[in-house]
Amino acid sequence: MKVTLNQDVLTDNNSAAAFLREQFQQSKTLVINVMSSPGAGKTTLLEKTIAELSQDYRIGVIEGDLATEIDADRIRAAGAKAVQINTNGGCHLDARMVAKAIPEFDLSEIDILFIENVGNLVCPSGYDLGQQHKIAVLSVPEGNDKIPKYPVMFRRTELVLINKIDLLPYLNFNVELAEEDLKGINPVSKLLKVSATTCEGMDHWFNWIREAYGKL
Repeated sequence: MKVTLNQDVLTDNNSAAAFLREQFQQSKTLVINVMSSPGAGKTTLLEKTIAELSQDYRIGVIEGDLATEIDADRIRAAGAKAVQINTNGGCHLDARMVAKAIPEFDLSEIDILFIENVGNLVCPSGYDLGQQHKIAVLSVPEGNDKIPKYPVMFRRTELVLINKIDLLPYLNFNVELAEEDLKGINPVSKLLKVSATTCEGMDHWFNWIREAYGKL
């Protein structure tokens, strides 16, 4: 019964995701699903991204959290439209939740839509949200064990941002080992080293977004 239920849930989700994907294609909106553990720095990353790219692109953000609008308020203060989804205990966003939030945007006026998923390295990767790209953010303080311990997340993402590299001198994190672990799980995934706080390496992230938008 559990397998049947899971299939039913994913079938409903995938139907909603297909509906969303068609909308995003029609509006030529680049949609990036951003996933990570809690505290990896997704919101700070998006704040800096908005500051850098908002002169050239119209940016929207869907914020997924268990509760509050704290991160959505930060995004609004950074200058982008944000819609909050509170899951009230749910560990991930699904396509039906996103479909309910999308009418809050005029997609014809959004060039890039970021979906900041609920902080979790397990559940979010299994749910298609109609996005073109799934990325993961892994922060230096989390340590080197996250990629091998949560392989499904990193197998399903095409880009991994190693965030908070400004802390490398103070913490026991081996970037080369992270690259090896990622290559063993997902040989085609790319890894970028960034600090959303100091902006070190962020140009590579901004250029990745520009390139992705150019391929729409």
